[in-house]
Amino acid sequence: MKSNKIPYFFLGLAAVLAIAALALLIYRPGSEQPTPAPASEKNDSVTEEKSDPDPIKGLDEPVPEQTPEEILEKLGAGIATVDPAELLERIGEALEKGDLAAVSKLIGKDALDTETIAKLDALAKGGKLRLRKPGGVREIGELEMNRRSRWVIELEGREEGQDRIVFDLRKEQGKWSIERMLLLPAPGEGSVQNANVDPLGVADDFLQSVLRQDFETARNFVDVETVSEAKIAALCILFEEGDYRMRPEKPIRAMFRREDVAGFIANVETSDGSQPAQFGMNLRQPEGGEKWIVSEINLDDLIADYAKRFAGGDVYYSPLVENPAGGETLALYFEFDEDAMSPRTSRQLEIVAAMLRSDSAKKITLSGHTDALGSDDYNDKLSANRADTVRDFLAAAGVSPEQIVTVAKGASQPRRPNLTESGEDNPDGRRANRRTEIYLDF
Repeated sequence: MKSNKIPYFFLGLAAVLAIAALALLIYRPGSEQPTPAPASEKNDSVTEEKSDPDPIKGLDEPVPEQTPEEILEKLGAGIATVDPAELLERIGEALEKGDLAAVSKLIGKDALDTETIAKLDALAKGGKLRLRKPGGVREIGELEMNRRSRWVIELEGREEGQDRIVFDLRKEQGKWSIERMLLLPAPGEGSVQNANVDPLGVADDFLQSVLRQDFETARNFVDVETVSEAKIAALCILFEEGDYRMRPEKPIRAMFRREDVAGFIANVETSDGSQPAQFGMNLRQPEGGEKWIVSEINLDDLIADYAKRFAGGDVYYSPLVENPAGGETLALYFEFDEDAMSPRTSRQLEIVAAMLRSDSAKKITLSGHTDALGSDDYNDKLSANRADTVRDFLAAAGVSPEQIVTVAKGASQPRRPNLTESGEDNPDGRRANRRTEIYLDF
């Protein structure tokens, strides 16, 4: 019986037609086929697709002058970048150039309105704004840990209180953008400091006053019932003598925030950036919605760092001590059997003198102390000489003698034991006892 070969013929024909159709689809007439790229070029193209170009660049193209309404209408979200400092620096540069369009694009519509744009335009035109050099861009600190922060652009040639523009930034998906802008007011409209009624703003104002050694202004930001004048003065002394400055990155870190209480860590470092340190601050808002005030300062960590660098780690060698009669006092230390002041003591007293000269009604009590070596009569005389030495320095610095009371305590009020538990001499303890304490009676 002969086999039927016709079905195989049609199957073969169908296969040939399918192959031909596929070839026509791939190789169309007149089309040019791409040359396969080398492996290195393929890798570059992948990298380019995945790269995240810097959104700040490309804003230098000149644009026609526009009204505030036109600018706002065309605005989208502000520029987001991983480096908030660069974002603020570009805003500052655009302000100096009077480039309102670039400033607005960097900030974004969420933080702008037509009135604010108009004020920016009036300020920026004609080169009226100049960034302070150096340090025209500064981070104030955190509003919310790792999520929201505050920065400031500081300007030259303007009155205090009108020399800054404040920006609140938020972080989303690893990038920072402007959330809110607090524009410096025009003359007669108050100051940005007055607008800083939240706890971070008050904390920064307080610390900046301490850095300037401005005791009176710093005192205005604290609750004097819970933060003593001695502690404020001690902080001024620590900043001055320890050569501290606020750390550029996250100088004030948010720890917690409740309805009427907030806590921060102040991060400081020596002026060369080699020694970091910190201290804690709490702020509270009194009833009635009044301005936030500094209600607590914990200087333990800062004093420990200071003592490590100046007193071999002896934290009792501190400019702030507990007064046996209650409260806190400033302490100045003397060498063994001496009543002369060291250069360090002189710098500390200059701060105290400035406090007293600012208000003739302020009074202080100076109490001289010694260690236990020597007779009672000798130590009484030596402690009196130490108190008198401090009094004479303050008088020479312009403090009225009527503002100063001196007392001699001899060795009767040691801060640390003069002897160890085994009865041996304790040089470290005696060093802490050779002092004059300054009790601020105000």
